[in-house]
Amino acid sequence: MEREISEEKLQKYFKITEEALKTLKIAVHEKSLLYSAAKDFLTMAESYFRDARYYYEKGDYVTAFAALNYAHGFIDAGVRLGVFKGEDNRLFAFG
Repeated sequence: MEREISEEKLQKYFKITEEALKTLKIAVHEKSLLYSAAKDFLTMAESYFRDARYYYEKGDYVTAFAALNYAHGFIDAGVRLGVFKGEDNRLFAFG
């Protein structure tokens, strides 16, 4: 049972989340009522990803890992809702 957040685990999740952010596409038209939700989900995912980097650089691995999970949660929720297109099962829980 793992009880520590290792450097290797953090780097793995930073890489996955960064790649997901770079490859996902908004899947709804900008005139759709869901477009603002898509933009909001993307903003939240990017903000939590930046927070994760900030806490990582401070040496706070626990908070960095939590922020990464929030970031990826917004990404996966957007894919599940259908506002993001994400088809790579390595990067998206519902791709």
